[in-house]
Amino acid sequence: MKRIDLTPVQHTRKMGDVCEYIEPNVVDDSMFYVDGQCIGFYLTKMPDKMNKLADVANNEFRSKNVPKSVMARATVPTKEAYDEMMKGQGNKKRVNQYSVIIGGIPPKAQFKRPYPNLSSVHSVKTAQTFIKAMLLLVKESEKLIADIMPEQYQRQKKLFEQVPDEWKFGSLFTSSISNYNISAPFHRDTGNIKNTVNVIICKRMNSKGGDLHVPDYNATIGQVDNSILVYPAWRNMHGVTPIIPTFEGGYRNSLVFYPLNAFVNK
Repeated sequence: MKRIDLTPVQHTRKMGDVCEYIEPNVVDDSMFYVDGQCIGFYLTKMPDKMNKLADVANNEFRSKNVPKSVMARATVPTKEAYDEMMKGQGNKKRVNQYSVIIGGIPPKAQFKRPYPNLSSVHSVKTAQTFIKAMLLLVKESEKLIADIMPEQYQRQKKLFEQVPDEWKFGSLFTSSISNYNISAPFHRDTGNIKNTVNVIICKRMNSKGGDLHVPDYNATIGQVDNSILVYPAWRNMHGVTPIIPTFEGGYRNSLVFYPLNAFVNK
């Protein structure tokens, strides 16, 4: 794997800013280092077993079997059309966006629910194949982390000794979200346990963009189909570049596993 030493750069990005289209500059299997410490990695293709599990999870998620939160956003079919749209020209089209959370849901006092709970999707019969595939996928992801980043694996296992078993999704995570055609504005995952990593598995077809951009290091990671990115999402501000279908029906789906601090025994 290629070693990439991430070096801080000056930038003007702010939390909540929308990330524009940026061509990826990280396109090979890579290990990421900051100050000599490995903080994450990117594989353009997962092991075959993980690819098959991701296919099942992706197909189930896109089907009617899994209840989802639905929204819509403006999009365009090509990079050229996107550039036109950003200049105020061209006609905007609409594309569906979906998302679903499984695993632990943290307390939300603003919604008068000052206690954690399990995602309601777990009680839906038709969603069980999706949930099972995601549970198997997270376990395979953890094996990959143990193999490639053994120190990080042990560190995260140690931190998870403070998380009750009922709130574990796998051994290193508490929750999972699947995002279909969602390109997030710049943010930092401040609710995550510090010194942990997230897993982002990408499933896509006939689309460009949807790549993770970390402005602190001017790094844009080209998340191709069946790729996996392991990165400490609590550490830096990051955003997702616009998802641009290149043909009708094109999409980008991310299967994400993350560890929430809300489930740590205080």
